[in-house]
Amino acid sequence: MTDQTKTANSMWGGRFAAGPDAIMEQINASIGYDKRLYAQDIRGSRAHAAMLAAQGIISDNDATAIREGLLTVLSEIEGGNFPFSPALEDIHMNVEARLKEIIGEPAGRLHTGRSRNDQVATDFRLWVRDQCDAAIGGLRALIGAALTQAEAGADWVMPGFTHLQTAQPVTWGHHMMAYVEMFGRDLSRFQDARRRMNESPLGAAALAGTGYPLDREATAKALDFDRPMANSLDAVSDRDFALEFLSASSICAVHLSRLAEELVIWSSAQFRFVSMSDKWSTGSSIMPQKRNPDAAELIRAKIGRILGANVALFTVMKGLPLAYSKDMQEDKEQVFDAADHLMLALAAMTGMLSDLTANRANLQAAASSGFSTATDLADWLVREAGLPFRDAHHATGALVAMAEKKGCDLDELSLAEMQSVNSAINQSVYSVLGVHNSVASRQSYGGTAPDQVRAQIARWNDVLGKEALA
Repeated sequence: MTDQTKTANSMWGGRFAAGPDAIMEQINASIGYDKRLYAQDIRGSRAHAAMLAAQGIISDNDATAIREGLLTVLSEIEGGNFPFSPALEDIHMNVEARLKEIIGEPAGRLHTGRSRNDQVATDFRLWVRDQCDAAIGGLRALIGAALTQAEAGADWVMPGFTHLQTAQPVTWGHHMMAYVEMFGRDLSRFQDARRRMNESPLGAAALAGTGYPLDREATAKALDFDRPMANSLDAVSDRDFALEFLSASSICAVHLSRLAEELVIWSSAQFRFVSMSDKWSTGSSIMPQKRNPDAAELIRAKIGRILGANVALFTVMKGLPLAYSKDMQEDKEQVFDAADHLMLALAAMTGMLSDLTANRANLQAAASSGFSTATDLADWLVREAGLPFRDAHHATGALVAMAEKKGCDLDELSLAEMQSVNSAINQSVYSVLGVHNSVASRQSYGGTAPDQVRAQIARWNDVLGKEALA
Protein backbone atom coordinates (compact mmCIF):
# COMPACT_ATOMS: atom_id res chain seq x y z
CA MET A 1 0.00 0.00 0.00
CA THR A 2 1.45 3.36 -1.03
CA ASP A 3 1.83 6.28 1.34
CA GLN A 4 -0.81 8.21 -0.57
CA THR A 5 -3.26 5.29 -0.31
CA LYS A 6 -2.57 5.07 3.41
CA THR A 7 -3.27 8.79 3.69
CA ALA A 8 -6.49 8.43 1.72
CA ASN A 9 -7.59 5.56 3.97
CA SER A 10 -6.89 7.61 7.06
CA MET A 11 -9.05 10.40 5.65
CA TRP A 12 -11.93 7.98 5.09
CA GLY A 13 -11.58 6.48 8.58
CA GLY A 14 -11.36 2.95 9.95
CA ARG A 15 -14.19 1.48 7.90
CA PHE A 16 -11.88 0.58 4.98
CA ALA A 17 -9.04 -1.92 5.30
CA ALA A 18 -7.89 -2.02 1.68
CA GLY A 19 -7.06 0.74 -0.76
CA PRO A 20 -9.11 1.44 -3.89
CA ASP A 21 -8.56 -0.38 -7.15
CA ALA A 22 -6.81 1.77 -9.76
CA ILE A 23 -9.95 2.05 -11.87
CA MET A 24 -12.01 2.96 -8.81
CA GLU A 25 -9.43 5.59 -7.91
CA GLN A 26 -9.62 7.02 -11.42
CA ILE A 27 -13.42 7.24 -11.57
CA ASN A 28 -13.65 8.52 -8.00
CA ALA A 29 -11.05 11.27 -8.20
CA SER A 30 -12.07 14.81 -9.08
CA ILE A 31 -8.84 16.63 -8.22
CA GLY A 32 -8.00 16.98 -11.91
CA TYR A 33 -10.68 19.64 -12.24
CA ASP A 34 -11.96 20.62 -8.79
CA LYS A 35 -8.53 21.97 -7.84
CA ARG A 36 -9.92 25.15 -9.39
CA LEU A 37 -11.88 25.53 -6.16
CA TYR A 38 -8.73 25.86 -4.03
CA ALA A 39 -9.19 29.53 -3.14
CA GLN A 40 -12.83 29.03 -2.19
CA ASP A 41 -11.99 25.86 -0.24
CA ILE A 42 -9.28 27.57 1.78
CA ARG A 43 -11.44 30.63 2.37
CA GLY A 44 -14.29 28.45 3.65
CA SER A 45 -11.96 26.46 5.90
CA ARG A 46 -10.50 29.62 7.41
CA ALA A 47 -13.99 30.93 8.17
CA HIS A 48 -14.99 27.58 9.68
CA ALA A 49 -11.88 27.38 11.88
CA ALA A 50 -12.34 30.93 13.15
CA MET A 51 -15.96 30.16 14.04
CA LEU A 52 -14.99 26.93 15.82
CA ALA A 53 -12.54 28.87 17.99
CA ALA A 54 -15.04 31.65 18.69
CA GLN A 55 -17.55 29.04 19.81
CA GLY A 56 -15.00 27.32 22.06
CA ILE A 57 -15.12 24.12 20.02
CA ILE A 58 -11.38 24.24 19.24
CA SER A 59 -8.65 26.21 20.96
CA ASP A 60 -7.40 29.59 19.79
CA ASN A 61 -3.94 28.06 19.35
CA ASP A 62 -5.30 25.36 17.04
CA ALA A 63 -7.28 27.95 15.10
CA THR A 64 -4.16 30.09 14.68
CA ALA A 65 -2.13 27.11 13.48
CA ILE A 66 -4.90 26.17 11.02
CA ARG A 67 -5.16 29.71 9.71
CA GLU A 68 -1.41 30.06 9.19
CA GLY A 69 -1.12 26.59 7.71
CA LEU A 70 -3.92 27.26 5.24
CA LEU A 71 -2.19 30.46 4.13
CA THR A 72 0.94 28.39 3.48
CA VAL A 73 -1.08 25.92 1.41
CA LEU A 74 -2.62 28.82 -0.52
CA SER A 75 0.83 30.23 -1.23
CA GLU A 76 2.08 26.86 -2.45
CA ILE A 77 -0.86 26.39 -4.81
CA GLU A 78 -0.63 29.91 -6.22
CA GLY A 79 3.14 29.48 -6.62
CA GLY A 80 2.71 26.23 -8.55
CA ASN A 81 4.48 24.19 -5.88
CA PHE A 82 1.60 22.13 -4.54
CA PRO A 83 1.70 18.33 -5.10
CA PHE A 84 -1.88 17.50 -6.08
CA SER A 85 -2.61 13.80 -5.55
CA PRO A 86 -5.36 11.82 -7.33
CA ALA A 87 -5.23 9.29 -4.48
CA LEU A 88 -6.61 12.00 -2.22
CA GLU A 89 -9.61 12.34 -4.53
CA ASP A 90 -10.48 16.02 -4.36
CA ILE A 91 -9.35 19.51 -3.44
CA HIS A 92 -10.70 19.21 0.10
CA MET A 93 -8.68 16.13 1.04
CA ASN A 94 -5.59 17.40 -0.79
CA VAL A 95 -5.64 20.63 1.20
CA GLU A 96 -6.34 18.91 4.50
CA ALA A 97 -3.60 16.31 3.97
CA ARG A 98 -1.05 18.99 3.18
CA LEU A 99 -2.24 21.04 6.16
CA LYS A 100 -1.57 18.04 8.40
CA GLU A 101 1.96 17.75 7.01
CA ILE A 102 2.54 21.42 7.83
CA ILE A 103 0.94 21.80 11.29
CA GLY A 104 0.38 18.27 12.50
CA GLU A 105 -2.42 17.31 14.90
CA PRO A 106 -4.43 20.59 14.85
CA ALA A 107 -5.26 19.92 11.19
CA GLY A 108 -7.46 17.03 12.29
CA ARG A 109 -9.70 19.44 14.21
CA LEU A 110 -10.54 21.57 11.17
CA HIS A 111 -13.25 19.18 10.00
CA THR A 112 -15.14 19.32 13.30
CA GLY A 113 -18.84 19.96 12.66
CA ARG A 114 -18.35 19.84 8.91
CA SER A 115 -18.75 17.28 6.11
CA ARG A 116 -17.31 17.22 2.65
CA ASN A 117 -20.95 17.56 1.56
CA ASP A 118 -21.46 21.05 2.96
CA GLN A 119 -17.82 21.88 2.24
CA VAL A 120 -18.10 21.24 -1.50
CA ALA A 121 -21.52 22.88 -1.66
CA THR A 122 -19.99 25.99 -0.08
CA ASP A 123 -16.90 25.98 -2.29
CA PHE A 124 -18.89 25.51 -5.47
CA ARG A 125 -21.45 28.15 -4.51
CA LEU A 126 -18.65 30.63 -3.81
CA TRP A 127 -17.03 29.83 -7.17
CA VAL A 128 -20.27 30.19 -9.15
CA ARG A 129 -21.01 33.44 -7.30
CA ASP A 130 -17.61 34.73 -8.44
CA GLN A 131 -18.48 33.74 -12.01
CA CYS A 132 -21.75 35.64 -11.80
CA ASP A 133 -19.72 38.70 -10.78
CA ALA A 134 -17.39 38.13 -13.72
CA ALA A 135 -20.30 37.76 -16.15
CA ILE A 136 -21.90 40.93 -14.77
CA GLY A 137 -18.66 42.82 -15.34
CA GLY A 138 -18.27 41.38 -18.83
CA LEU A 139 -21.82 42.29 -19.79
CA ARG A 140 -21.46 45.84 -18.50
CA ALA A 141 -18.39 46.26 -20.73
CA LEU A 142 -20.22 44.76 -23.72
CA ILE A 143 -23.25 46.99 -23.19
CA GLY A 144 -20.90 49.97 -23.03
CA ALA A 145 -19.37 49.02 -26.39
CA ALA A 146 -22.82 48.63 -27.96
CA LEU A 147 -23.91 52.00 -26.54
CA THR A 148 -20.88 53.65 -28.15
CA GLN A 149 -21.88 52.19 -31.52
CA ALA A 150 -25.47 53.33 -30.99
CA GLU A 151 -24.44 56.87 -30.10
CA ALA A 152 -22.25 57.15 -33.21
CA GLY A 153 -25.04 56.01 -35.53
CA ALA A 154 -28.22 57.15 -33.80
CA ASP A 155 -29.48 58.68 -37.07
CA TRP A 156 -27.76 56.44 -39.63
CA VAL A 157 -30.45 54.68 -41.66
CA MET A 158 -30.22 50.99 -42.51
CA PRO A 159 -32.67 48.31 -43.53
CA GLY A 160 -34.63 46.55 -40.84
CA PHE A 161 -35.26 42.91 -41.71
CA THR A 162 -37.82 40.22 -41.17
CA HIS A 163 -37.09 36.79 -42.64
CA LEU A 164 -33.78 38.43 -43.67
CA GLN A 165 -35.83 40.38 -46.23
CA THR A 166 -35.91 44.19 -46.23
CA ALA A 167 -38.90 45.25 -44.14
CA GLN A 168 -38.72 48.86 -42.92
CA PRO A 169 -35.92 51.36 -42.50
CA VAL A 170 -34.45 51.63 -39.02
CA THR A 171 -31.35 53.30 -37.65
CA TRP A 172 -28.00 51.74 -36.83
CA GLY A 173 -28.40 53.10 -33.34
CA HIS A 174 -31.78 51.41 -32.97
CA HIS A 175 -30.36 48.09 -34.12
CA MET A 176 -27.48 48.33 -31.65
CA MET A 177 -29.88 49.24 -28.86
CA ALA A 178 -31.84 46.04 -29.50
CA TYR A 179 -28.75 44.14 -28.36
CA VAL A 180 -28.29 46.51 -25.43
CA GLU A 181 -31.75 45.48 -24.26
CA MET A 182 -30.97 41.77 -24.73
CA PHE A 183 -27.66 41.98 -22.92
CA GLY A 184 -29.32 44.12 -20.27
CA ARG A 185 -31.75 41.28 -19.51
CA ASP A 186 -28.79 38.89 -19.40
CA LEU A 187 -27.17 41.24 -16.90
CA SER A 188 -30.29 41.19 -14.73
CA ARG A 189 -30.50 37.38 -14.91
CA PHE A 190 -26.97 37.01 -13.53
CA GLN A 191 -27.72 39.62 -10.87
CA ASP A 192 -30.92 37.81 -9.87
CA ALA A 193 -29.16 34.43 -9.85
CA ARG A 194 -26.41 35.84 -7.66
CA ARG A 195 -28.93 37.14 -5.14
CA ARG A 196 -30.68 33.78 -4.93
CA MET A 197 -27.49 31.76 -4.52
CA ASN A 198 -26.07 34.04 -1.84
CA GLU A 199 -26.89 31.74 1.09
CA SER A 200 -24.33 29.63 2.94
CA PRO A 201 -24.48 25.81 3.06
CA LEU A 202 -21.60 25.70 5.56
CA GLY A 203 -22.61 24.01 8.80
CA ALA A 204 -25.25 21.79 7.23
CA ALA A 205 -22.71 18.96 7.67
CA ALA A 206 -23.49 15.70 5.86
CA LEU A 207 -27.26 16.22 5.60
CA ALA A 208 -28.85 16.65 9.04
CA GLY A 209 -26.91 19.49 10.65
CA THR A 210 -24.66 18.88 13.62
CA GLY A 211 -24.74 18.64 17.40
CA TYR A 212 -21.85 21.08 17.76
CA PRO A 213 -22.86 24.64 18.71
CA LEU A 214 -21.89 26.14 15.37
CA ASP A 215 -22.53 29.79 14.59
CA ARG A 216 -23.71 29.54 11.01
CA GLU A 217 -24.55 33.23 10.89
CA ALA A 218 -20.89 34.02 11.61
CA THR A 219 -19.50 31.82 8.84
CA ALA A 220 -22.13 33.13 6.41
CA LYS A 221 -21.08 36.69 7.21
CA ALA A 222 -17.36 35.86 6.94
CA LEU A 223 -17.96 34.49 3.43
CA ASP A 224 -20.15 37.45 2.38
CA PHE A 225 -23.31 35.38 2.20
CA ASP A 226 -26.57 37.07 3.13
CA ARG A 227 -27.61 34.27 5.50
CA PRO A 228 -27.20 30.53 6.16
CA MET A 229 -29.37 28.14 4.15
CA ALA A 230 -32.44 27.22 6.18
CA ASN A 231 -32.57 23.48 5.51
CA SER A 232 -29.55 21.19 5.83
CA LEU A 233 -30.89 18.63 3.35
CA ASP A 234 -31.43 21.31 0.73
CA ALA A 235 -28.05 22.88 1.46
CA VAL A 236 -26.04 19.80 0.49
CA SER A 237 -28.27 18.26 -2.17
CA ASP A 238 -29.26 20.89 -4.69
CA ARG A 239 -27.28 22.55 -7.44
CA ASP A 240 -30.00 24.84 -8.74
CA PHE A 241 -27.61 27.77 -8.32
CA ALA A 242 -25.31 26.17 -10.90
CA LEU A 243 -28.26 25.32 -13.13
CA GLU A 244 -29.44 28.91 -12.95
CA PHE A 245 -25.96 30.15 -13.83
CA LEU A 246 -25.85 27.77 -16.81
CA SER A 247 -29.36 28.78 -17.89
CA ALA A 248 -28.46 32.47 -17.78
CA SER A 249 -25.22 31.66 -19.61
CA SER A 250 -27.11 29.76 -22.30
CA ILE A 251 -29.52 32.63 -22.96
CA CYS A 252 -26.63 35.08 -23.02
CA ALA A 253 -24.74 32.83 -25.44
CA VAL A 254 -27.79 32.78 -27.73
CA HIS A 255 -27.77 36.59 -27.81
CA LEU A 256 -24.04 36.61 -28.50
CA SER A 257 -24.55 34.07 -31.27
CA ARG A 258 -27.28 36.13 -32.94
CA LEU A 259 -25.11 39.25 -32.96
CA ALA A 260 -22.14 37.20 -34.18
CA GLU A 261 -24.27 35.84 -37.03
CA GLU A 262 -25.20 39.37 -38.09
CA LEU A 263 -21.57 40.44 -38.00
CA VAL A 264 -20.67 37.50 -40.24
CA ILE A 265 -23.39 38.46 -42.72
CA TRP A 266 -22.76 42.21 -42.55
CA SER A 267 -19.02 41.86 -43.12
CA SER A 268 -19.51 39.78 -46.29
CA ALA A 269 -18.81 41.20 -49.74
CA GLN A 270 -22.52 40.92 -50.53
CA PHE A 271 -23.52 43.26 -47.67
CA ARG A 272 -20.46 45.34 -46.71
CA PHE A 273 -22.38 46.93 -43.89
CA VAL A 274 -19.40 46.71 -41.52
CA SER A 275 -15.64 46.27 -41.58
CA MET A 276 -14.02 44.04 -39.00
CA SER A 277 -10.72 45.02 -37.47
CA ASP A 278 -7.67 42.96 -38.42
CA LYS A 279 -7.45 42.02 -34.74
CA TRP A 280 -10.68 40.03 -35.02
CA SER A 281 -10.24 38.57 -38.52
CA THR A 282 -8.02 35.95 -40.11
CA GLY A 283 -6.81 35.26 -43.63
CA SER A 284 -7.01 32.24 -45.88
CA SER A 285 -4.17 29.79 -46.45
CA ILE A 286 -4.91 29.74 -50.19
CA MET A 287 -7.06 32.78 -51.08
CA PRO A 288 -5.09 35.98 -50.45
CA GLN A 289 -8.10 38.28 -50.77
CA LYS A 290 -9.99 36.72 -47.85
CA ARG A 291 -10.67 38.34 -44.49
CA ASN A 292 -12.58 35.80 -42.45
CA PRO A 293 -14.68 36.81 -39.41
CA ASP A 294 -13.38 33.86 -37.40
CA ALA A 295 -13.85 35.46 -33.98
CA ALA A 296 -17.54 36.05 -34.71
CA GLU A 297 -17.94 32.51 -36.04
CA LEU A 298 -16.33 31.04 -32.94
CA ILE A 299 -18.58 33.12 -30.68
CA ARG A 300 -21.53 31.87 -32.72
CA ALA A 301 -20.48 28.31 -31.94
CA LYS A 302 -20.03 28.77 -28.17
CA ILE A 303 -23.74 28.27 -27.53
CA GLY A 304 -23.26 24.59 -28.43
CA ARG A 305 -20.94 23.79 -25.54
CA ILE A 306 -22.63 26.16 -23.07
CA LEU A 307 -26.11 24.80 -23.74
CA GLY A 308 -24.60 21.30 -23.72
CA ALA A 309 -23.27 21.93 -20.22
CA ASN A 310 -26.71 23.10 -19.16
CA VAL A 311 -28.39 19.96 -20.50
CA ALA A 312 -25.69 17.76 -18.94
CA LEU A 313 -26.17 19.14 -15.43
CA PHE A 314 -29.95 19.05 -15.70
CA THR A 315 -29.62 15.38 -16.66
CA VAL A 316 -27.29 14.63 -13.73
CA MET A 317 -29.64 16.24 -11.21
CA LYS A 318 -33.05 15.21 -12.52
CA GLY A 319 -33.48 11.88 -10.68
CA LEU A 320 -31.42 12.20 -7.51
CA PRO A 321 -33.09 11.39 -4.18
CA LEU A 322 -32.15 13.55 -1.19
CA ALA A 323 -29.58 14.18 0.01
CA TYR A 324 -26.08 13.84 -1.48
CA SER A 325 -25.18 11.29 -4.16
CA LYS A 326 -21.81 10.83 -5.82
CA ASP A 327 -23.47 11.70 -9.13
CA MET A 328 -23.12 15.29 -8.02
CA GLN A 329 -19.36 15.09 -8.48
CA GLU A 330 -20.27 15.47 -12.16
CA ASP A 331 -21.59 18.97 -11.50
CA LYS A 332 -18.40 20.95 -11.94
CA GLU A 333 -16.55 20.24 -15.18
CA GLN A 334 -19.34 21.45 -17.41
CA VAL A 335 -19.90 24.55 -15.29
CA PHE A 336 -16.17 25.36 -15.37
CA ASP A 337 -16.09 24.90 -19.14
CA ALA A 338 -19.24 26.95 -19.76
CA ALA A 339 -18.01 29.79 -17.55
CA ASP A 340 -14.64 29.89 -19.30
CA HIS A 341 -16.16 30.05 -22.76
CA LEU A 342 -18.88 32.53 -21.83
CA MET A 343 -16.28 34.95 -20.49
CA LEU A 344 -14.12 34.44 -23.58
CA ALA A 345 -17.09 35.11 -25.86
CA LEU A 346 -18.11 38.23 -23.91
CA ALA A 347 -14.58 39.63 -24.06
CA ALA A 348 -14.22 38.86 -27.78
CA MET A 349 -17.58 40.41 -28.67
CA THR A 350 -16.74 43.51 -26.64
CA GLY A 351 -13.46 43.82 -28.52
CA MET A 352 -15.11 43.34 -31.91
CA LEU A 353 -17.81 45.92 -31.26
CA SER A 354 -15.26 48.39 -29.96
CA ASP A 355 -13.19 48.07 -33.15
CA LEU A 356 -16.11 47.69 -35.58
CA THR A 357 -16.55 50.24 -38.37
CA ALA A 358 -20.06 50.61 -39.76
CA ASN A 359 -20.28 51.70 -43.42
CA ARG A 360 -22.84 54.50 -43.32
CA ALA A 361 -23.12 54.89 -47.09
CA ASN A 362 -23.78 51.19 -47.69
CA LEU A 363 -26.27 51.06 -44.83
CA GLN A 364 -28.22 53.96 -46.31
CA ALA A 365 -28.14 52.56 -49.84
CA ALA A 366 -29.48 49.25 -48.59
CA ALA A 367 -32.16 51.00 -46.51
CA SER A 368 -33.56 52.61 -49.65
CA SER A 369 -33.88 49.31 -51.51
CA GLY A 370 -36.53 46.64 -51.33
CA PHE A 371 -39.47 49.09 -51.06
CA SER A 372 -38.71 49.58 -47.37
CA THR A 373 -41.08 52.56 -47.09
CA ALA A 374 -44.13 50.62 -48.31
CA THR A 375 -45.62 50.57 -44.81
CA ASP A 376 -45.19 54.35 -44.60
CA LEU A 377 -47.16 54.67 -47.84
CA ALA A 378 -49.94 52.46 -46.46
CA ASP A 379 -50.02 54.50 -43.24
CA TRP A 380 -50.22 57.73 -45.31
CA LEU A 381 -53.22 56.36 -47.21
CA VAL A 382 -54.94 55.63 -43.88
CA ARG A 383 -54.12 59.02 -42.34
CA GLU A 384 -54.49 61.34 -45.35
CA ALA A 385 -56.85 59.52 -47.71
CA GLY A 386 -59.06 57.95 -45.04
CA LEU A 387 -58.73 54.39 -46.39
CA PRO A 388 -59.24 51.42 -44.06
CA PHE A 389 -55.84 49.84 -43.43
CA ARG A 390 -56.64 46.68 -45.41
CA ASP A 391 -57.61 48.78 -48.44
CA ALA A 392 -54.48 50.88 -48.00
CA HIS A 393 -52.43 47.68 -47.78
CA HIS A 394 -53.93 46.44 -51.06
CA ALA A 395 -53.32 49.76 -52.84
CA THR A 396 -49.73 49.88 -51.61
CA GLY A 397 -49.17 46.34 -52.81
CA ALA A 398 -50.38 47.38 -56.27
CA LEU A 399 -47.95 50.33 -56.28
CA VAL A 400 -45.08 48.06 -55.18
CA ALA A 401 -45.91 45.70 -58.06
CA MET A 402 -45.94 48.66 -60.46
CA ALA A 403 -42.55 49.92 -59.23
CA GLU A 404 -41.11 46.43 -59.30
CA LYS A 405 -42.23 45.99 -62.91
CA LYS A 406 -40.66 49.34 -63.87
CA GLY A 407 -37.46 48.54 -61.92
CA CYS A 408 -37.68 51.66 -59.78
CA ASP A 409 -38.33 52.60 -56.15
CA LEU A 410 -41.68 53.85 -54.86
CA ASP A 411 -40.55 57.47 -54.70
CA GLU A 412 -39.59 57.27 -58.39
CA LEU A 413 -43.18 56.59 -59.48
CA SER A 414 -44.91 59.66 -60.93
CA LEU A 415 -47.91 61.17 -59.18
CA ALA A 416 -50.07 60.17 -62.16
CA GLU A 417 -48.96 56.57 -61.83
CA MET A 418 -49.81 56.61 -58.14
CA GLN A 419 -53.19 58.21 -58.76
CA SER A 420 -53.98 55.47 -61.27
CA VAL A 421 -54.14 53.15 -58.27
CA ASN A 422 -55.89 55.57 -55.91
CA SER A 423 -57.08 59.03 -56.95
CA ALA A 424 -56.83 60.41 -53.39
CA ILE A 425 -53.01 60.34 -53.52
CA ASN A 426 -51.46 63.80 -53.78
CA GLN A 427 -48.00 65.37 -53.91
CA SER A 428 -47.50 65.22 -50.12
CA VAL A 429 -47.16 61.43 -50.31
CA TYR A 430 -43.54 61.86 -51.34
CA SER A 431 -42.73 63.28 -47.91
CA VAL A 432 -43.12 59.83 -46.34
CA LEU A 433 -41.31 57.84 -48.99
CA GLY A 434 -37.75 58.82 -48.07
CA VAL A 435 -35.98 56.57 -45.56
CA HIS A 436 -34.95 59.48 -43.33
CA ASN A 437 -38.52 60.71 -43.17
CA SER A 438 -39.64 57.18 -42.40
CA VAL A 439 -37.36 56.67 -39.41
CA ALA A 440 -38.00 60.20 -38.13
CA SER A 441 -41.73 59.46 -38.04
CA ARG A 442 -41.35 56.41 -35.77
CA GLN A 443 -41.71 58.45 -32.59
CA SER A 444 -43.59 55.89 -30.49
CA TYR A 445 -41.82 54.83 -27.30
CA GLY A 446 -39.09 52.38 -28.22
CA GLY A 447 -39.27 53.33 -31.89
CA THR A 448 -36.42 53.88 -34.31
CA ALA A 449 -36.67 57.69 -34.53
CA PRO A 450 -33.26 59.18 -33.68
CA ASP A 451 -34.76 61.15 -30.77
CA GLN A 452 -36.16 57.94 -29.31
CA VAL A 453 -32.85 56.13 -29.81
CA ARG A 454 -30.93 58.90 -28.06
CA ALA A 455 -33.41 58.84 -25.18
CA GLN A 456 -32.82 55.11 -24.71
CA ILE A 457 -29.05 55.58 -24.90
CA ALA A 458 -29.28 58.22 -22.16
CA ARG A 459 -31.43 55.91 -20.03
CA TRP A 460 -28.90 53.10 -20.30
CA ASN A 461 -25.97 55.35 -19.59
CA ASP A 462 -27.82 56.42 -16.45
CA VAL A 463 -28.52 52.79 -15.48
CA LEU A 464 -24.88 51.78 -15.89
CA GLY A 465 -23.72 54.86 -13.99
CA LYS A 466 -26.01 54.14 -11.07
CA GLU A 467 -24.95 50.48 -10.97
CA ALA A 468 -21.31 51.54 -10.84
CA LEU A 469 -22.07 53.65 -7.76
CA ALA A 470 -24.10 50.92 -6.05
